[in-house]
Amino acid sequence: MPDSESPVERIAALVQGRRLAVLTGAGVSTDSGIPDYRGEGAPVRNPMTFSEFLDSESYRKRYWAGSHLGWRRFSSAAPNNGHRALAALEAAGVTNGVITQNVDGLHLRAGSEKVVDLHGSMERVRCLSCGQFFARAAIAEALTSANPWLETPDAPELGPDGDVTPAGISEFVLPQCTVCGGVLKPDVVFFGEFVPTERFAEARALVQSADALLIAGSSLVVNSGIRLLEVALRRHVPVIIVNRGVTKGDSRATLKVDAGTSQTLAALAERLIG
Repeated sequence: MPDSESPVERIAALVQGRRLAVLTGAGVSTDSGIPDYRGEGAPVRNPMTFSEFLDSESYRKRYWAGSHLGWRRFSSAAPNNGHRALAALEAAGVTNGVITQNVDGLHLRAGSEKVVDLHGSMERVRCLSCGQFFARAAIAEALTSANPWLETPDAPELGPDGDVTPAGISEFVLPQCTVCGGVLKPDVVFFGEFVPTERFAEARALVQSADALLIAGSSLVVNSGIRLLEVALRRHVPVIIVNRGVTKGDSRATLKVDAGTSQTLAALAERLIG
């Protein structure tokens, strides 16, 4: 392809007439005001592990206090042009859905119908004892009622991953399962947890049934993304990566575009479906 072609034209030439599987990461949601904690210039992260959450009530208090504060950011975020472009591409039959590493629910809010939440969703809460699910909004309302001080200027400062420092949260009232009294956890994959087998199988099936894979806004640091990239490579289909900065898949991609995802996806949708 001539070097004079724009990145969007180069993507369009590769995917024209092909059915796309799409994998998205945090970079798709940055234009919605949700920070990317793995991109260039991101702060060093020390996220809580699943074993820490299970083993210590103080860690659970620390996590839930931060997660509750972070929930307001997630719940007030709106889909951006990139989310809407992917929904339009699915409606036009260009893509077979979206596999997302994000937990913000923005693809569904944008109108995408087939969404595989690879790492779960912040909009659901699960009991680790009985398996009951709860709407996050209901849990958030209960937490606000039980911990009104979180809404005051004295609330702990929110850090990356919705985490907070332990100081000042000893009196935090944890949510409990109303069915069995068990430990509640947002239905997201923590560090130290595996993506549920059936969920990864659903994501893999989308890649296996597509003629190309578009990866948008993911640095592919997490193993689940690399595994899906390898599914596409084994099938010898084109792999396109759109991301600001280096990813772990750059050397193996058919085409890498170093650009913002919102603008690129919106331009691609305009090019392919008008």
